[in-house]
Amino acid sequence: METKSKELFERAKKHIPGGVNSPVRAFQAVGRTPRFMKAAKGSRIWDEDENEFIDYVCSWGPGILGHADPRVIKKVKEACDLGLTYGAPTQKEVELAELIAELVPSMEVSRLVSSGTEAVMSAVRAARGYTGKDKIIKFRGCYHGHSDGLLVKAGSGALTTSVPDSAGVPADYTKNTLVAEFNDRDSVEALFQSNPGEIAAVIVEPVAANMGVVLPEEGFLEFLRDITKNNDSLLIFDEVITGFRLALGGAQEYFHVTPDLTTLGKIVGGGMPIGAYGGKREIMQMISPDGPVYQAGTLSGNPIATTAGIETLKILKEDPDIYKRLEARGEKMAQAVRDAAGERVRVNQIGSLLSVFFTKNEVRDYESAASSDLELYAEYFGYLLDHGIYTAPSQFEAMFLSDVHTEEDIETTCQIMRDALCSLRF
Repeated sequence: METKSKELFERAKKHIPGGVNSPVRAFQAVGRTPRFMKAAKGSRIWDEDENEFIDYVCSWGPGILGHADPRVIKKVKEACDLGLTYGAPTQKEVELAELIAELVPSMEVSRLVSSGTEAVMSAVRAARGYTGKDKIIKFRGCYHGHSDGLLVKAGSGALTTSVPDSAGVPADYTKNTLVAEFNDRDSVEALFQSNPGEIAAVIVEPVAANMGVVLPEEGFLEFLRDITKNNDSLLIFDEVITGFRLALGGAQEYFHVTPDLTTLGKIVGGGMPIGAYGGKREIMQMISPDGPVYQAGTLSGNPIATTAGIETLKILKEDPDIYKRLEARGEKMAQAVRDAAGERVRVNQIGSLLSVFFTKNEVRDYESAASSDLELYAEYFGYLLDHGIYTAPSQFEAMFLSDVHTEEDIETTCQIMRDALCSLRF
């Protein structure tokens, strides 16, 4: 039953573009009416019609402790009593910056912002300011937020041509954004060769999670580290998804590759609206007021988000085995799908991230991810939704596990996934 969700969606469409405040929520890719949620606790989320779901969206990643962790909620409520925002420095900002530097040593100095998009936009600006160069390389299929200069993809196989991926973005805004292919060393080398001395940075999701989960092939991240060093360019890891989720120190700890700059998203604030970017002191000293690279934000480092972030990161720090538990659950779910579907699907999984691709091809880049059958995914998604499993309403997103998903949750989900796959005609 979704009566209230349908009513709310109709109301929303009158005053909100598409009826949603972020496009994927519209459920357009799966041909459904979006569920309007009203509460979440632990591994569960409830919609306005009182339907209960086991949640594998986890607010698109930050919910590694599950929803409404009582330890975090207690600290946040206490912080609210002291005021929601000051627009002035606070002790909590210092504590969070110190904690980030401890857990992610490459982020010696960091700046708090209000979103992952803002973090990435600012990190790219810092890289350009530090190197004195204008061009950056990104990878097709990797999403780095909706700032103008990063909403691009490769044009008709021409790797050096960047076409805006959204109306309203002037071509001049993207002319310095070069697009390579994920896991393709040759495409990166070709861009460095054709733009000698002009590339400020390479930015990459170390594990791509916005074309579905796509893992870096062995040596690929090391290659990016080497080629940027050899060309006096910076390496930026966009860890908005992988930060504090893949390991306590993020993907850079997991893969033992150290970037020059790192961006983090909502997980650094326990799911609150926050982000961070940081790196070597010499680079971050370029940021105003220390240096000439301007970046500011009234709500940056607000006391509620920093409180939630400090408590969340402390919990993760004190329980390092959480990542082993999450890896085991992720592997169990991935294997259940493989056993049920065989060669008809591909499952990419690492830690608490996984994606089921409806393609027989190995998924290693954007092109292979895009070979997926979107109609089959929509049917699969609908079956899961109708049977109490809430996953991303798009083939090109990840499933996220949390530490409060119980063994019973996992068993239930695996069975429903098997049933869903058996119901499909493919």
